[in-house]
Amino acid sequence: MTVDLDAAFAAVAETGPLTHCITNDVTVGDVANVVLYWGGLPVMADDHEDAQEMVRGAQALLLNMGTVSDEGLATSIATGEVANENETPVVVDPVGVGATPTRDDAAERLVTELDPAIVSGNYGEITALAGGAAEVRGVESVGDYDEIAPTAQVLAEASGAVVVASGETDVVATADRAFEVEAGHPMMGEFVGTGCMLGATNAVFAGSVADPLEAALASTLAYGCAGELAAAGEYGAYEGPASYRTAFLDAAAGIDADAAAAPEERITELDV
Repeated sequence: MTVDLDAAFAAVAETGPLTHCITNDVTVGDVANVVLYWGGLPVMADDHEDAQEMVRGAQALLLNMGTVSDEGLATSIATGEVANENETPVVVDPVGVGATPTRDDAAERLVTELDPAIVSGNYGEITALAGGAAEVRGVESVGDYDEIAPTAQVLAEASGAVVVASGETDVVATADRAFEVEAGHPMMGEFVGTGCMLGATNAVFAGSVADPLEAALASTLAYGCAGELAAAGEYGAYEGPASYRTAFLDAAAGIDADAAAAPEERITELDV
């Protein structure tokens, strides 16, 4: 599959997608900023009624369950239903699924009661949501996941969504296709929030690119390339994870298709 990053970046620039994010309290600022830096317009409405009203004018909806609560879950589902009615793409980030029964139930409801365009999580979260054996400590994935591509396909078939499984090598899968995306840098795992910001990036592109698979591949590749450019010092020197975080956000704001790696060199379709 050919991914046209030029076209994807141009679509984001032309659309300037209003990206409604119902997200967690820990990384809400980073999520809002990364939406803006990619070229979207962030809105973080989480009141039950306001969120449903706001999503009617949005081009994408991110549902991140990082600080899950009964009220927040009810708002997420109600807002997701409005988005589905309006054919607005929904990205679900099932943060910490596999860590507690409460999170398992919340994530299951988000992907079964709604019709998500993309489900974006780390290896452990995607494995747990697919019904596999996963080791998730808090909101972090630990352990080995050698079968992550077929596992992502299981979840894609069950949910009808494109699945983004982030890890050392990212995997993007539908029910019948799976791709590896070779982009990123270990420093991206050294500060809190990179998974949340990947979900937000997926949402910005999903609100601009009509095909969810193309949107997922383009956004995941662009995100990883921003991490590489930041690590290479293209956006300033860094001394550790805090200053790298700043460089990474600057990279998300500054990167374009010319600066990102050629997709044909980084995206490989798997035989699964």
